[in-house]
Amino acid sequence: MGNQVIKLSTASQEKLKNMYHEYAITPPPYATFSAKTKGFVVTIYQSGKVMFQGKDAETEAMKWGTPAKKKQPSVPSTTLPEGFSNWSVIGSDEVGKGDYFGPLVVVAAFVSRDQIALVKELGVKDSKQLTDPEIIRIARDLHATIPYQKATLHNPTYNKMQRTMTQGKMTAIAHNAALQALLQKLGKRPDAILIDQFAEKSLYYQHLRAERDVVRDDVYFSTKAEGLHVAVAAASILARAFFLKEMDKLSKEVGVTLPKGAGSKVDQVAATIIQRHGQDYLHNLAKIHFANTKKAIHLNERRM
Repeated sequence: MGNQVIKLSTASQEKLKNMYHEYAITPPPYATFSAKTKGFVVTIYQSGKVMFQGKDAETEAMKWGTPAKKKQPSVPSTTLPEGFSNWSVIGSDEVGKGDYFGPLVVVAAFVSRDQIALVKELGVKDSKQLTDPEIIRIARDLHATIPYQKATLHNPTYNKMQRTMTQGKMTAIAHNAALQALLQKLGKRPDAILIDQFAEKSLYYQHLRAERDVVRDDVYFSTKAEGLHVAVAAASILARAFFLKEMDKLSKEVGVTLPKGAGSKVDQVAATIIQRHGQDYLHNLAKIHFANTKKAIHLNERRM
């Protein structure tokens, strides 16, 4: 199916509506008009973008304007099948692995082929290019638009699991749990599943060898997967939003703003928490196997 997007002025949008009014259908969310003919479907979004889809999409779009050239994402070469970005896919990604404070959050999100344009219209792209307020706003729209499931390892659980397993194994278990829950929720198989690669495929499944049920069918792995299918970008945004929400909650509980990452600012705040609440309190807030714990202890001792 062809897919052409152009930008039209308000006046041109009105002309288009008049032209196709007899073919009008109920528009999708965030759209002001949609029409369906034998050769194409045209949709006008609130942003002013106009999308033509179908076998005659390119021909019809050229009557109204010049389709925007698609930017090629900067991603490594992969072995994904041709046309993968237009498939109905479950994307899975995690947030919080490199953050001392806060949980590890994995989200699996499903974007069907007929929702891809809408999800992009919501502003979904690589979460690293978005601010925290943008992530929260987009995640709110995604919550109402696509099916997803999350698996959260809160700090007490994370620290208990970490005594007997690596972070990579915990991450694999969380991905598998989120994928299982979403597949059960959907009640149908997607065209494929794409996991943002944090470990080689063989190692990922080695981590899961003791699990009772493991998702294996049609599973692909790739680094920079957010640029390969919008489902992974959506999963990343949702995971980040849940992580931010949890960080706000923990900050209120402890009475100090918890910084992200694992830098020197983290050491300072962790030392303050030890001073106020004791070292054991970190189990509720942080991934205590990080080197930041020892640094915070030393900082606190120097303050005494």
